[in-house]
Amino acid sequence: FSQLKRPTILVTLSLFAAVLAAGPAVADEAKDSWQPPPPMPDDFDWVQMTSGEWLKGEIIAMYEDSLEFDSDEFDLQKLDWEDIKEIRSAQIVQVAFDNDVIAIGKLLVEGDTIRVLGDKDYESTRSLVLSITAGAPRERNYWSGKFGAGINYRTGNTEQTEMNANATIMRRTPKNRVNFDYLGNFSELDGTTLSENQRASADWNRFLSKKFYVSPFVGEYYRDPFQNIGSRWTLGFGFGYQLVNNSKVTWDVDAGLAYQRTSFDDVVEGDPSSADTPALMIGTRYDNELTGWMDFFFDFNFFVVNEESGTYTHHLVTGFEFDLIGDFDFDISLVWDRIQDPRQDSNGDFPQKDDFRTIFGIGYSF
Repeated sequence: FSQLKRPTILVTLSLFAAVLAAGPAVADEAKDSWQPPPPMPDDFDWVQMTSGEWLKGEIIAMYEDSLEFDSDEFDLQKLDWEDIKEIRSAQIVQVAFDNDVIAIGKLLVEGDTIRVLGDKDYESTRSLVLSITAGAPRERNYWSGKFGAGINYRTGNTEQTEMNANATIMRRTPKNRVNFDYLGNFSELDGTTLSENQRASADWNRFLSKKFYVSPFVGEYYRDPFQNIGSRWTLGFGFGYQLVNNSKVTWDVDAGLAYQRTSFDDVVEGDPSSADTPALMIGTRYDNELTGWMDFFFDFNFFVVNEESGTYTHHLVTGFEFDLIGDFDFDISLVWDRIQDPRQDSNGDFPQKDDFRTIFGIGYSF
C-alpha cells in the first residue's frame, strides 16, 4: 500500500505546483486579453488597434481608408484602416461595400472579417469596405460643415482691410459626397463700396471605388467688380482620383469640362458686355495633419478658357488651421485669384491680373 501511495502523493504535489506556477501566467494572459463589455456594447463604440490598445468613444465616419473616431479620452482621432484590429459599435452605422451593397446595423470587425448586425445580418471581408457612415439613415446624420469669419489685408486692385465670411457644408452618404463652399469679402467706407467679391461653388461626387469618383455636377458663381467681373457662371462635369488616403494626409485631383459665361461689370462702348466659352477644369486638394493641433491645406483650381473670357483663370487657397477650444479653431489663409487677360473697362484701364488676400479668422466646425 505504501508503495502505491507514494507515487500518488508525488503526482498530486506535482499537479498542485503546476497550478500554482500557472496562476500568474493565466492572470497575465487575462489582463493582456482584456475585452470591452459584452460583444456588442450598449453605450460606446470600441476600437482595438493592432498594438492591442482599446479606444472607447464614438465612430464618426470612415472614408479613404481613414476612420474618424471621437475618443472619450483623446478627442477626435483619424485612424488608419489597416492599423485597426477590431471594432465593436454600440450605435447603428451604414457600411458601403465595393459590390454595391449598403448594410445597416451594428458593426463588428474581427481581423479580416466584417459583420453588420441589423434586421438582416451581412458578412464580408474588410477589403471590400468603401465607407462607413455613423447613425441610422436619417437626413441630419449626413451633414457636416464649418463656418468662419475674419478680417483680410488685401493688395492688388484695392488696398484696405476687409470683412470676410466663409462656409463649407458637406452632405456625405456611403457612396455620395456633395460639397457647398462660400467665400465672400466686402468693405464699405462712407457709403462707398471699396471692395466686393464673392465665390460660391458646389459639386457632387459619386464614388465608384475607394479612390475613383465621377462628378456629374460641378458649378461655381463668382463676382468681383474690381476685376471687372459682374458675374461669372460655370457649369460642368468631371471625374476625380484620390492619390493619398490615410489618417494624416489626403490628396485628391480632379478634372472636367464646363461651360462658362462671364458678364463684365464695365466695358468700352461697342465691346460685348459678356463672353461665353467652353472650359477645361483642373484642380487639386491637399490636407495634412501636421500635428494633433495644426493642419495644413492647399486648394487649387484653374480654368483654361478662350481669350475673351480671360484665357486662363485660377483660384488658390492655402494656409493653416490651429485647434483652439472644442469645435473652434484659428485659421490663417492666403488667397490668390488670377485672370491672365482681364477685360478693360470703359476708361480703357485694365484691372491687375492678380489679387492677393491674407485672411485671419475664427472657425466653428459641426
